[in-house]
Amino acid sequence: MNPTRRRRLWIVSLVVVAVALATALALAALNQNLQHFFSPSDVAAGLAPPQRSFRLGGLVEEGSVARADDSLKVRFLVTDRFTTTPVEFEGILPDLFREGQSVVTTGTLRGDGTFVAREVLAKHDENYMPKEVADAIARAKAKQADAAPSSE
Repeated sequence: MNPTRRRRLWIVSLVVVAVALATALALAALNQNLQHFFSPSDVAAGLAPPQRSFRLGGLVEEGSVARADDSLKVRFLVTDRFTTTPVEFEGILPDLFREGQSVVTTGTLRGDGTFVAREVLAKHDENYMPKEVADAIARAKAKQADAAPSSE
């Protein structure tokens, strides 16, 4: 091999290694910032990551909203109609937040199973349900149907 060809081979090899390293670093950074969506059934099944931020979505259970008298702390239950997860939030809730309505919260799961929300998003009209929430409810229904004994 002549020296020019060898030098070109080294340069191409270094460029390939540099591109692979940059791609690996970018994917690692994106993975750390990714927020996965989980339903209360997923949380109960242990699929949600402990001590890591994720989104929890479902319906605010009727009669579950409890507001503190001396602060902006609110406690409520999020359900996918099969399992519930307690949620704690301190701050101002969206105007459209109500019992029986769809909600998506962002936060972390505490050791006692309570979801500590940093952000609460409520649906914007009567007919809208976030796609993630609708999919989670459909998965929970399918799982329950599969687990039910047949009546034959």
